[in-house]
Amino acid sequence: MITLDLAFIIQIVNFFLLLFILNTFLYKPIRKALADRAAEINGARQRADSVDAGVQEKVAAYEARMREVKAQAAVERAAMMKAVVTEEQALLEKARHEATETIGAIRAKVAKETADARELLRTQALLLSSDICEKVLGRSL
Repeated sequence: MITLDLAFIIQIVNFFLLLFILNTFLYKPIRKALADRAAEINGARQRADSVDAGVQEKVAAYEARMREVKAQAAVERAAMMKAVVTEEQALLEKARHEATETIGAIRAKVAKETADARELLRTQALLLSSDICEKVLGRSL
């Protein structure tokens, strides 16, 4: 059986004294360190979340700006292509016009040379026929 004597009471007092000392010097500092660590981790998570949100905003702004720049570049590219096509058409029209003028000048020159050649041939044909007639007839015409 258990006897309640003075040693038992001293052990109970020792137990509570040890409990008080351990609580004061060991458990409270450990609990405080754990609480501080948890608070620091939560603060770091919050900072990381805020940084992540900032990064997401910047990425969204960057993507929006890229879309704007691409749209503007597409508009400018279309305008340049239109200007190039217009200039190309103008150059082609100018080349056609110059080709038409050149062909017209060549045709006129060929027509003039043909007329000159015909006239020369007529003149020579008349002279030749006149010479032939004189030789065949034996007299001058």
